[in-house]
Amino acid sequence: MKKKGYILKSGTVLSMDHAIGNVKKADVVINGSTIEAIGNNLQLDESAYHIIDASEHIIMPGLVDTHRHMWESLVRTAGTNWSLPVYLQNLYYGGLGSRLRPQDSYIANLLGSLEALHAGVTTVLDWSMPYSPEHTDELIRGLQEAGIRSVFALGVPGETEYWNRDSRLVISDAERVKKQYFTSQDQLLTMGLAIRGSEFSHWDTTVTEIGIARQLEAICSMHIGFGNWGAVDHSVTKLYEAGLLGPDLNMVHGNKMMTEEYKMLADTGASLSVTPEVEMMMGHGYPATGFFLEQGGMPSLGVDVVTSTGGDLFAQMKFMLQAERARVNEEILNSGNMPGELNLLSQQVLEFATVGGAKALQLDSQIGQLTPGKQADIIMISTSDLNTDLNLFPVIDPIGAVVQFTNPSNVDTVFVGGRLMKQHGQLVGVDIERVRRLVSESRAYLDTQYVLSDAGRVIYS
Repeated sequence: MKKKGYILKSGTVLSMDHAIGNVKKADVVINGSTIEAIGNNLQLDESAYHIIDASEHIIMPGLVDTHRHMWESLVRTAGTNWSLPVYLQNLYYGGLGSRLRPQDSYIANLLGSLEALHAGVTTVLDWSMPYSPEHTDELIRGLQEAGIRSVFALGVPGETEYWNRDSRLVISDAERVKKQYFTSQDQLLTMGLAIRGSEFSHWDTTVTEIGIARQLEAICSMHIGFGNWGAVDHSVTKLYEAGLLGPDLNMVHGNKMMTEEYKMLADTGASLSVTPEVEMMMGHGYPATGFFLEQGGMPSLGVDVVTSTGGDLFAQMKFMLQAERARVNEEILNSGNMPGELNLLSQQVLEFATVGGAKALQLDSQIGQLTPGKQADIIMISTSDLNTDLNLFPVIDPIGAVVQFTNPSNVDTVFVGGRLMKQHGQLVGVDIERVRRLVSESRAYLDTQYVLSDAGRVIYS
């Protein structure tokens, strides 16, 4: 008899759905691509399902990364000492990104997607800057082969002449890409536009590209309001006054915006992607988590650049939580008092990494919660294998365990749309040796094309 799907038995369920809540020793039933049921003592014909023992596991929605440059997996670890200008010089303004061949783009996105899945990230917005239609096709092929859920955000190349305030270059390949790859909103891959915004291109170009995104029914994402550029440009105010803000606009970083601009985003339903570790490291400014929350917004989370940090959201949840707590605690200390209750809770940050991400990508009708009828994007975190889970054993607070203790090695099982992607800590159906060989070939080629450096210090030659 063909099995309908899976029953994840007797796990600790963090549903992120307020109507369902958190349930101990509960079963989660997957039928095809969707969640069929959640609860205790479900009356089911278990012979119709594959059974997975989820006791001593936390079952929760897959994590949602709303801002990542996936191809940069090919230069992982190169940027641990890069400021933002050094990063841009090495990778974009005539740097390594412009030297990629289409086949390099393919293996980069495949590798980046596998990294995300291994770490329990089941959905990611890939903020791309392809150099030709062939590069675009290969980036998409990498995502498709991996089986990850993704918003492919199509942008313009990262050459110097394209990234300046006078540039009127408009994304040109969007209509073809939409027609060829993104005919349905129900598929794993959906379309977005990665536009430069008014801080990096002409205002007319920004208006035109937002219009293109809306015509194509695509999420429109832009870096905005960070560093010295954001402190003087006030792009959000301009967009608000022009009547352009809305739920389909995804702003990235926003560290140096005015208080009223966070309220403009919140009031219009526009989203904000916070990438706390990279922002603090590279010089974007202090993470805007609390500033947006105070004005009624719900931030989402992104890794951003895997040149400089690992590709898992568990680390970013920790950075987000403690950076915001530190900001408020310092204000209290400076007033002569000691902090009492902490201002940001683990539960909130877990919501940002699941529900908040789904809303930011306009996928909240499908993912972000464990709710019957929604897509079965689910991860299981092991808490009791003393060979791998000493960092999680024993668990008193499962939410705190996820946000402040978990790392990718604890992710035992991953589903995307009901498809088993990882089990017993290993990716399923992936030819790792082939991936390793193709990555090594691309790395060998790229090493002949450009010498990476840390502000003048050559990393390797």
